Amino acid sequence: MTELALVALASLFAGCVDAIVGGGGLILVPALFGMYPGAAPATLLGTNKGSGIWGTAWATWQFSRRVQLPWASLLPAAGAALAGSFAGAWVLTLASPEGLRKALPIVLLAVLAYTLARKDLGRHHAPRFHGSAQTLLACAIGAAVGFYDGFFGPGAGSFFVFLFVRLLGFDFLNASASAKLLNTATNASALLLLAAKGHVWWHVAAVLAVANVAGSLIGTRLALRHGAGFVRVAFIVVVTALIAKTGWDAFFR
Repeated sequence: MTELALVALASLFAGCVDAIVGGGGLILVPALFGMYPGAAPATLLGTNKGSGIWGTAWATWQFSRRVQLPWASLLPAAGAALAGSFAGAWVLTLASPEGLRKALPIVLLAVLAYTLARKDLGRHHAPRFHGSAQTLLACAIGAAVGFYDGFFGPGAGSFFVFLFVRLLGFDFLNASASAKLLNTATNASALLLLAAKGHVWWHVAAVLAVANVAGSLIGTRLALRHGAGFVRVAFIVVVTALIAKTGWDAFFR
């Protein structure tokens, strides 16, 4: 029971971070592995997805009430993200992500450096494309990051946010809101695959889901109250943490 209470607290914090800018897996996944060291990794990852999907779905709904989301572009992009995630998970059964593991901290470092160098990046919402052009580019982002999420995963939410800002011209608040829908799709894809193989502790996932949604409510309200500048700072903090975590895993473990 103590273990469940601690991972529920981690899930609440993860839901808050995920709602703002993504990266909640940095908190909940290590907590699950620390509390249940004897469990199969796939089961812990499946349980993480079984709780996290509710937080991202709740955040999507909360943002949609206050932010005008381009649904005509985002819904097809969510479908592309789901398909990409399935494809990535399938490729994972055929190939090792070891090379990507070592490249990831370098890619994230480039993302961080670019964001810091461009002081105005993501501060103003000025979409560069509209109509079919926006839809096609959003679908390309969804498919690419969805494939990455299915194949490897860490930082997928941050990549969604960065690409919506850099390529589509969204501010960080609108990018984060849009990313939540696509993240929900990729989480659903992974959850379906892991659940089909029996890799979800549903009794644990149910408790963590309640905590995750509560955290998501807090994070969404913070993001909406403080705007794009606050989300940009949170993005920088999360990406910095991702660089440290993925760099350690790739080169020192």
